[in-house]
Amino acid sequence: MLSLQLVEGLEAGTDEAGRGCLAGPVTAAAVILPADFDVPLLNDSKKLSEKQRQFLRPIIEDQAIAYAVAHCSPKEVDTINILNASIKAMHRALEKLDPCPNHILVDGNRFHSFKKIPHQCIIKGDGKFQNIAAASVLAKTYRDDLMIDLDLKYPKYNWKNNKGYPTKKHREAILKEGISPQHRKTFRLLSEQFQIKF
Repeated sequence: MLSLQLVEGLEAGTDEAGRGCLAGPVTAAAVILPADFDVPLLNDSKKLSEKQRQFLRPIIEDQAIAYAVAHCSPKEVDTINILNASIKAMHRALEKLDPCPNHILVDGNRFHSFKKIPHQCIIKGDGKFQNIAAASVLAKTYRDDLMIDLDLKYPKYNWKNNKGYPTKKHREAILKEGISPQHRKTFRLLSEQFQIKF
């Protein structure tokens, strides 16, 4: 059973999805849950099936006090690096919350202070706290939906299935087709022996 929160009041959990992808944005969500929130299935989104995540998403959205999702583009990832882009996406999600939280739980071990609101970084927090787990589910499902939409524009990379992650077929498509505007140019898109067509 995941813990609900660390402090009393409006505590937001925040997490990101897509950090290790070769293409597409990094997406973050922030969620404030009520004190009586109780959904035993909720867990780290990586431990859930796609069907379970899609089942949980409307429950989270319906029962949350507040939730928000935000993105950092591939260009931003290339400009400020993936860590800073992940944190920036979290800040954008937190900025959208209404009401504003009085405490923030962050998945992972790195964060930049947001509006001087106290925060705590929790390693593997998406498997320990419900508000972070809820954020991980929203970030993952919203990003997956976005990658499925982008697949319609760039079908050769099979993003509807790989969601931009570095699968063998994705790398083979990059080798054959070159990169798209959605690819992160600062990432190692191919093994060093391959030449990327820019």
